[in-house]
Amino acid sequence: MRQEYDNKFYKKIFGSANDRLVKRYFKIVEKINKFEDKYASMSDEELQAQTGLFKERLANGETLDDITPEAFAVVREASKRVLGMRPFDVQLVGGLVLHSGQITEMRTGEGKTLVATLPIYLNALTGKGVHLVTVNDYLVQRDAAWMGQIYNFLGLSYGCIVHGLTDEQRRTAYNADITYATNHELGFDYLRDNMKFRLGDMVQRPFHYAIVDEVDSILIDEARTPLIISGAAEDSSDLYAQVNLIIPKLTPEHYEKDEKQRSVVLNEIGIERVEELLRQADLLRGETLYDVQNIGLVHHVNQALRAHILFTRDVDYMVKNDKVMIIDEFTGRMMEGRRYSEGLHQALEAKEGVTIEMENQTLASITYQNFFRMYPKLAGMTGTGMTEAGEFEEIYKLSVVDIPTNVPIARIDHDDEVYLTAAEKYQAMIETIKECRRRMQPVLVGTASIEKSEHIAKLLEKEKIPHQVLNARYHDKEALIIADAGYPGAVTIATNMAGRGTDIKLGGNFDVRVANETAGVEDEQEKQKIIQRVRKEITQNEAIVKEAGGLYVIGTERHESRRIDNQLRGRSGRQGDPGASKFYISLQDDLMRIFGSDRLDAMLRRFGAKEGEAISHSWISKALERAQQKVEARNFDIRKHLLRYDDVMNDQRKVIYEQRRDLMDVADISETIQEMRHEGLETAVRKFIPENSLSEQWDGEGLQHDIHRIFALQLPIISWTNEEGITEREILGRLTQAVMDAALAKERQYGVEMMRSAEKSILLRMLDQCWKDHLLMLDHLRQGIQLRAYAQSNPLNEYKREAFVLFQEMLHRLREETILIISHLEMHVPDPSVFDSILGEGINFDKFEEQTPDWTESDIEAGASSADVKTFPKRKKANENVVIDPNDPSTWGNTQRNALCPCGSGKKYKHCHGALT
Repeated sequence: MRQEYDNKFYKKIFGSANDRLVKRYFKIVEKINKFEDKYASMSDEELQAQTGLFKERLANGETLDDITPEAFAVVREASKRVLGMRPFDVQLVGGLVLHSGQITEMRTGEGKTLVATLPIYLNALTGKGVHLVTVNDYLVQRDAAWMGQIYNFLGLSYGCIVHGLTDEQRRTAYNADITYATNHELGFDYLRDNMKFRLGDMVQRPFHYAIVDEVDSILIDEARTPLIISGAAEDSSDLYAQVNLIIPKLTPEHYEKDEKQRSVVLNEIGIERVEELLRQADLLRGETLYDVQNIGLVHHVNQALRAHILFTRDVDYMVKNDKVMIIDEFTGRMMEGRRYSEGLHQALEAKEGVTIEMENQTLASITYQNFFRMYPKLAGMTGTGMTEAGEFEEIYKLSVVDIPTNVPIARIDHDDEVYLTAAEKYQAMIETIKECRRRMQPVLVGTASIEKSEHIAKLLEKEKIPHQVLNARYHDKEALIIADAGYPGAVTIATNMAGRGTDIKLGGNFDVRVANETAGVEDEQEKQKIIQRVRKEITQNEAIVKEAGGLYVIGTERHESRRIDNQLRGRSGRQGDPGASKFYISLQDDLMRIFGSDRLDAMLRRFGAKEGEAISHSWISKALERAQQKVEARNFDIRKHLLRYDDVMNDQRKVIYEQRRDLMDVADISETIQEMRHEGLETAVRKFIPENSLSEQWDGEGLQHDIHRIFALQLPIISWTNEEGITEREILGRLTQAVMDAALAKERQYGVEMMRSAEKSILLRMLDQCWKDHLLMLDHLRQGIQLRAYAQSNPLNEYKREAFVLFQEMLHRLREETILIISHLEMHVPDPSVFDSILGEGINFDKFEEQTPDWTESDIEAGASSADVKTFPKRKKANENVVIDPNDPSTWGNTQRNALCPCGSGKKYKHCHGALT
């Protein structure tokens, strides 16, 4: 208690650490303001010329910090001239925080979009590219077009990345000085780039500096699930449909459901019931569900159980156009193109009776934490970041700076009203909405799901109260609905207000209304009349709304994160406007039911809560806050847990992606291939001729077979191992010479250029194949690694150890498979440029054919030495100078069986004149 008192005393005298930091930034703002008159007196051309001068100064050794005051002053002046907006001093402070690589917390309506232009311009002067990351395509396009006017005026280029662009369009946008993009497009472009086969096909350039808008939504909320690129795996849609018919026949006594952990498992009674149903459907193999041959079936049953018990339509997902669309729990939007992994999405499709798409296998993945930590400099903006400051610091090494508002907040935040039942809560909300409408006060009703928003909409319809609904179903009308939300007496229901990007302005949104009402009007005088009328109406409406108390925000329940509640509240009271907010809660709400204390119900009754009556008390508010903190802590643990495991894969991912880029950057990888051959030979010799072993312990037959299998060479190794006094070093030397000679022979046959192209193509393709298989093995390893805890082992340490072993095995497999394919390779392509198209598409190995060089038994018996290997080419033609006549088989020589038949039929020789009779 004494410590707490002391802290409050010192803060009162000296200010908090945040206050002291903001005060330091205001000193820099004073320097910026000194340049205002200088740049205001310049012509447009002189102001635009400053960009070139700044670049010269940077080239001459000055740093970005040296030119910060002047650069910020130039952007402020440009903003005044181009947009008619002058950044406030607090916005300059926000820009300085972003430039320093921190998170700026600014309330809704304080102009974060404009704030970002200041550090963006400054950091773009380096020419290395700046990324502004935001949450949806609408904001990307809107902000880029809006703020892009400043960048164009000052001579910098900008681009935006949205869904559906071609690679060429993406490359152009990434090469611009400034790039606006969504977080998932950036992440997926990174993964896709690392699956390309040529550097020229990649769209991104090295990362430099990023500002993440709605940073808490992107780096915290969405960080629970990794980005995954997957490819089609084996089709098992019929099995999903069959298993789906079984789950509805189960009752709650058959499974154990944990809503806190979002998990459901069959109990013993449930397992017996499922086994009985599976036998009836003729799906069970063996005696029990957990027999080895039923492992795949267990997976299908578990996912179907999760789909039916844990996932609710119009809350977790919705069905649209014969597809199951995921709903983002934090924004209420449909997540286009996103699917649940590990077969869960297929289970949901089976449950809803829509087309079941093929199951996928992971080809590449990364978490947002590891993706954004690749930026050398990272910053963020949000209206609600302080509640997660600890996580930002621990995971991303980002500190949060709270920026004061330009005008003091006038919003009144009422205490929560708590009811015993949801029905009572909704009735109280309806009465509040009616009161607001009577005094022409606009109302924003925030809900947690589509289901809840539509339930409230029905209640309002019953009461004949006009309203608008903003949820994933009406995503396309978002801007128009929000624009009208500040109209006198308007009632708007929204699933979530995080990252909406459009402010609710009292009286209505002038720009949106003008754009809407002048669409299609060509006469300029008519346009001006409409503009004047709209301006007059909005001015009158704004006065009415302010008189009524501003925007009234109603929360229908507490979200599991305090930030989401604060984001909803923050929609009211922007820029000093009046406003009010209140949350209506019942003991039947999900948060209260799952995470609330059991004592809360007793507490309410002790306060005398009766049916239809609300209770407001500080103890209840604290109990609610504790419930939210429990969920926030649990979600943080989930994200940390995910990150710890992904860090293991991330180290391996960096190695693989770096190797890939190095391979693509080099035209000749023959040295790498040669090293692989040497390593492969040494491994084979060590395997069959152990070090310091007696010759009697050598396995010459096994070595001969392995060399033939991998290197396509039939060498007399058995006879070598029987030679008197021969050492393993000498055998290795003979093998090395034989392999080198065979490689040179192939080079002479196909030409150096073609072999180099083939080697590069095959190695890249095999690298991708082995990495894909490795990711699948890591997925399987993670699914069962938690069971190691029962053996008193740390699952994470076990995962690290086994993942390392698997990685070593993958590298060994990569080396062996690459050498095997190159050694057996026979090409029927006339031009090495063919490999360019192969690299563009990914290798199609149907273009290659395997071939085993022909060594006769007599050659082996004769004990050919390594020096003689070059005298045994694949097959000698009778006369190299003979002109082949398609009609005269005697001129064909010893045609290879896999070669095209010289008769011109287009068939392979072995299927034509060379067919065995």
